Amino acid sequence: MRIITSLFLINIFSVFLFFSTVEETKVEMVTTHGTIVVKLYDETPLHRDNFIKLAQDGVYDSLLFHRVITGFMIQAGDIKSKNAAPGERLGSTDLGYTVPAEIRPDLFHKRGVLAAARNNNPTRASSSTQFYLVQGIVHNDSLLDYEQGRINTRLRQHAMMNDPEIKPLMDSLSAANRRRDVAVVNQITSQLDSIERSYSKIDKYIIPEAHRQVYKEIGGKPHLDQNYTVFGEIISGLQVVDSIAAVQTDSRDRPIANVRILSMRIVEK
Repeated sequence: MRIITSLFLINIFSVFLFFSTVEETKVEMVTTHGTIVVKLYDETPLHRDNFIKLAQDGVYDSLLFHRVITGFMIQAGDIKSKNAAPGERLGSTDLGYTVPAEIRPDLFHKRGVLAAARNNNPTRASSSTQFYLVQGIVHNDSLLDYEQGRINTRLRQHAMMNDPEIKPLMDSLSAANRRRDVAVVNQITSQLDSIERSYSKIDKYIIPEAHRQVYKEIGGKPHLDQNYTVFGEIISGLQVVDSIAAVQTDSRDRPIANVRILSMRIVEK
C-alpha cells in the first residue's frame, strides 16, 4: 500500500511538472500588416511580466513601428508615436522606468525573437516599453566570425563603463559632453579608444556551435547577443515582420506610411 501511495504521488507530481513546464504566455499583436503571435519566455520573468502588464493596460494599442530596417529588425513602443506627426523624430520616449537586464547565454537573436530596446546605460537595463522583433539575415561562417568580434567589442565597452579604474575618465567625458566642450570630448574619446584596444578584463565570447547552426539555417542578428535582453519569440506571423521590414522608410528609418499596432492581448497563460 505504501508503494502504491508513493507511485500515486510521483504520478501527480509528474503531471503537475508537465503542465507547469508547458504553460506559457502568448500575446497576440494585431498590426496594420497582419497578426503576430509571440510567446514570452519564463526564463526572463521581469520582462515577461512587464510586457504582460503593458499589453493588458492597452499601452501598445495604436503605437507605431517607428524604426524599421530591412534585414535587421522592426522596433515599436515609443509612447509618443501614438499621435506623432508625419516625419516627426521618434525613438526616445517610454514610461520613464527601466527593466533590469535579463541577458542569458542560451537566449540569442535568431530570426523571429522579441527583445528589449535600451539606451547605452551601464547596467544594460531595458526600456520600459520599447521592443524589437528580429528579421535578420542568414549568415555564413566568415560573417559569424565578424559578428563575434562585434559582440566582444560591445562586451569590452560594457566592462570598461563599469570598471572603477576607468570611471573617473567616463565621468570626465560625461561632464565635457554636458558642457559641450568638443576639444575635451575628443581628447577623452581618443584615450578611451586607446584603452579599449588593449582592454582584456573580459572573457572572450565564442558563439556556441548550436547558435551558429541556427544563424546559418534560419538567420538572425548575432551582433546583439549578450548585450540586449531577448525575452520571447514569434510562433505565428513571421511573414508580417517581413512585410513591415519591406516598407519604404525615411532617413531616420521611420516608415513613410505609418505601420501601427492596432491592439495587443494575452491569448494564453
